[in-house]
Amino acid sequence: MTDVPGSLIVFQQRFPDEASCAAYLAAVRWPQGFVCPRCGHTKAWLLQTKAWTYECAGGRKQTSVTAGTILHASKLPLSLWFWAAYLMATHSNGISAGQLRQQLALGSYKTAWLLCAKLRASMVAPDRSPLAGLVEGDQTEIACRSKYDPPTGGGRRHRRHRRHQGKILVVGAVAVEDSGAGLGRIRLQEVSDYSADSLHPSLAANLALGTTAKTDGWSGYPGAPGVNHDPRTIGKMAAHVVPPSTHRVFANLKAWALGVYHGLRRKHLQSYLDEFVFRFNRRRHRHAGFRSLLGIAAGHPPLAYKMLISPEATA
Repeated sequence: MTDVPGSLIVFQQRFPDEASCAAYLAAVRWPQGFVCPRCGHTKAWLLQTKAWTYECAGGRKQTSVTAGTILHASKLPLSLWFWAAYLMATHSNGISAGQLRQQLALGSYKTAWLLCAKLRASMVAPDRSPLAGLVEGDQTEIACRSKYDPPTGGGRRHRRHRRHQGKILVVGAVAVEDSGAGLGRIRLQEVSDYSADSLHPSLAANLALGTTAKTDGWSGYPGAPGVNHDPRTIGKMAAHVVPPSTHRVFANLKAWALGVYHGLRRKHLQSYLDEFVFRFNRRRHRHAGFRSLLGIAAGHPPLAYKMLISPEATA
């Protein structure tokens, strides 16, 4: 199913009820028709006694359109899930759990946070392709929000000693397009420090073999297997001169984190980084992000409440 709602009016017309949402989710989950998750049988019938549930003609296993997905066992209406996915995927700056609760008239903040957390977990496609070609790499620090962290201080970066007290450490990679004139896809990952032991696995996970990584010359980058390192050090010039693309991304990330969430917490940092990456990589086709998000959610295994919630889950 290729149609993508381009506005709230079109979205409301496209998904006016539970039946339309269930039909769309079934088409996203089984684009070639129903496939039994147990035996692989392709013949089934839709039950009249259970909502949106198919019974396999082979092994008689019953499977709902949400079973085994990120929506598994949810008591929320499908239409509410669709509204949440649309708002999270298409809103230019995203939407916090508090805002989502107000917009969708949810009963509690916990419900809104869990809904956001599950959709956020569906923003990383398991088969996404790594960055390739020319990629800028750099690292930054984000002030954390936890009251238990020590106070931060000093300038933008402590380059000599790389102090990280009260900071969240993030490494970023940006694919460079049009000979440096445009920004391509990005990756962001939390790291424990800026040593080679931390940076090399990040490069291996996000960059294709043979990629040229242009960095600021930090000692943790050289030697990464399969990556051509291209350090650029320009005396005492401003840090944003090289590499400029990652610094633009970092500036947007920090503004987004403060503007939408009023700061990020350590406990769930990577999921928020994944959300930023998801939206940034679809910035030119924002409404198509809705289809991408539901497609990933339909193939994502269930996540239990205890796997997501924590005492710090209030961002």
